[in-house]
Amino acid sequence: MRKTLIALMFAAALPTVAMAMPEGAGPMGPMEGPHHGGQMHNHDRGPYGQLDLTHEQRQQIRRIMGEQRYERRELVEKYLAKLSPADQKAMNDEIEARREKVDAQIRSLLMPEQQKAFDAIQKKQAERRAEWAEFKAWKAQQPQKAQ
Repeated sequence: MRKTLIALMFAAALPTVAMAMPEGAGPMGPMEGPHHGGQMHNHDRGPYGQLDLTHEQRQQIRRIMGEQRYERRELVEKYLAKLSPADQKAMNDEIEARREKVDAQIRSLLMPEQQKAFDAIQKKQAERRAEWAEFKAWKAQQPQKAQ
């Protein structure tokens, strides 16, 4: 149970880690190259950047990766549902605390006018999270009403 919880928390934290990746040289080398004065196009980045993909191939890969992301999310939610309510709450609380910590770190890097825009974005995201939670609660009640 504890290993599953840790694995699920790790899976949930991956997008945050990916967004926090510093610019410059990373595990795949520098993020700039000889193309167009040292600037690389978006399609030159990532694990498939050196494959010289056509536009259609890039679109198909994006579609496949999007489907995989959706399927992975469903899988994680399936196993999360098997956790006890106390473990689910503990995990959600820890995820929320980590998200708030990252948000505070990002905000501290911004200029005052950027902070205002960041705060507006954060407020909008909080509203969307609240709407999503309300929808999930409503959806959970639907099968009960049908019976």
